[in-house]
Amino acid sequence: MAVFWRRTYRLLLLGQKHQSCISSHVICHTENLNQIVRNSLHLSTLVSFHRVMTDQPPILTDLGLYNHPPAVRGMTELDKAAFTQTVNVPALRVPTNVLNKVVKSLKKVVLQRPGIKRVLEENNKDGSSKCEHRLVLLDPSSITSTDSFGSEEAAALKAFGVPQEIQRYELKLTYENLKSDEILRAVLPEGQDVTSGFSRVGHIAHMNLRDHQIPFRKLIGQVIMDKNPGITCVVNKTNTIDSTYRNFQMEVLAGEDNMVAKVRENGMFYEFDFSRVYWNPRLGTEHERIVSFLQRGDIVIDVFAGVGPFAIPAARRGCNILANDLNPESFRWLQHNGKLNKVDKKITSFNMDGRDFIRGPVKERLPALMKGSQKLHVVMNLPALALEFLDAFRDLLEPDQSLSCQDNLPQVHCYGFSKEDDPQRDIVVRAEASLKTSLQGQCSVHMVRNVSPNKEMMCASFTLPKKVLYRQHTEDRDSSEEPCPKKQKCEEQTD
Repeated sequence: MAVFWRRTYRLLLLGQKHQSCISSHVICHTENLNQIVRNSLHLSTLVSFHRVMTDQPPILTDLGLYNHPPAVRGMTELDKAAFTQTVNVPALRVPTNVLNKVVKSLKKVVLQRPGIKRVLEENNKDGSSKCEHRLVLLDPSSITSTDSFGSEEAAALKAFGVPQEIQRYELKLTYENLKSDEILRAVLPEGQDVTSGFSRVGHIAHMNLRDHQIPFRKLIGQVIMDKNPGITCVVNKTNTIDSTYRNFQMEVLAGEDNMVAKVRENGMFYEFDFSRVYWNPRLGTEHERIVSFLQRGDIVIDVFAGVGPFAIPAARRGCNILANDLNPESFRWLQHNGKLNKVDKKITSFNMDGRDFIRGPVKERLPALMKGSQKLHVVMNLPALALEFLDAFRDLLEPDQSLSCQDNLPQVHCYGFSKEDDPQRDIVVRAEASLKTSLQGQCSVHMVRNVSPNKEMMCASFTLPKKVLYRQHTEDRDSSEEPCPKKQKCEEQTD
């Protein structure tokens, strides 16, 4: 019978012109006559309710609370007033002495709207307010009739002595009460993708709009700024990331033209010009993962350091850092962030090409660093090119610099993108190609994130093989002899 009453209720809401449909519906259920008689009071309540409200807009259910005015479709300049609409929502009359308990019990079905009170005073016909009851507004997508309440909700209402009598309340919705996706869905061409997603970098919302959204970009930017507190600038990427400096051209869609962002990540503070450096807010978890491997006193060699998302927290952990970036702006903000977080004494920074950094400052310091007991970590976070830079470690040190097998070899964490069906295998194969050696059984691969439907960001971690790091005679490198047991044992220990 619950299905019958729900269908009857919905038909009643369609208006007088559908009376024949209602009659047919009831006639088709004459076999349930006894039940209908027992529930006649319920039916009469619905009919009376319908008759009182026939001149008012219906409760919007399947389409959601907001059914946009047709005039806003295709709008390119934001007119907030055009989104105003009056709708009717279900409401429950609740005594004030149990109001808080009832609202708590109905938390799953009460109306949740920006800027709209879900509990309202009830007015007399003369306009004076009553103190004995309040109206609790309900979500029309959840509550369409008295049968819509769940068993727990119905039991709570019964326990508090609240009749399950649905009233209707005329509610005025304005632009301020709408969600960003509702506004954009109303404006953009029907059937096309609607996006309200963005990356937040401090006060900046960074969007990556598709071609069909470009004509609406200014409106989209304004909506994003209006609906997200703290956002005072919205930008759209206008080209791909420049692999040289890892930044991109952007257009300001709304708000102030201030690109200097202030960000907090994993307890660290960063400041930088977002338009001139690389920063990805989606990598906070990965930064934390790598830093968790580190111990006080470890050495971290950050080949593509950016503004310091690996270097700064590693230094705070008590590590000593060699940090490099080719971009002069990144180099400047790296030094600034070291001072900002009071770890600048732990960081030695460089402004060089990654390969020159490895074959220059790293080569000079590595033999001495490897004699210590502290662990060495090399971080190479330039996913578009980092795997190609691994060849800079080949023959980096001379044979006479070779140390005893007890000395530690660097642990490398190298990032790369993959579009292959097996991205883990792809990353390892490409790393082996750059190193000219096998990493079979010596390399672990971590999936960092899904960049796009067919593109993964991966991190390959492995101990840099001794035969790669030290220059060898040609005949030794080409030899296919198996290593002696002693050498094999040493390599197993260093892995």
